[in-house]
Amino acid sequence: MKALLWIVLCAAFAANVSLNFMEDNGLHIALSVVSGVVVLASGAGLWMLRRPAES
Repeated sequence: MKALLWIVLCAAFAANVSLNFMEDNGLHIALSVVSGVVVLASGAGLWMLRRPAES
């Protein structure tokens, strides 16, 4: 599960960076929002799946 979340996180991050080279139109804004939400969701999923700190 973690590997899949890392792949999705990296793909969405790369998509978000590559979208910066597109023209500003409605599609660009929609894809940027979607990729940003996917990055945040993947990051939250990875954070929730982390191992508890051993003390």
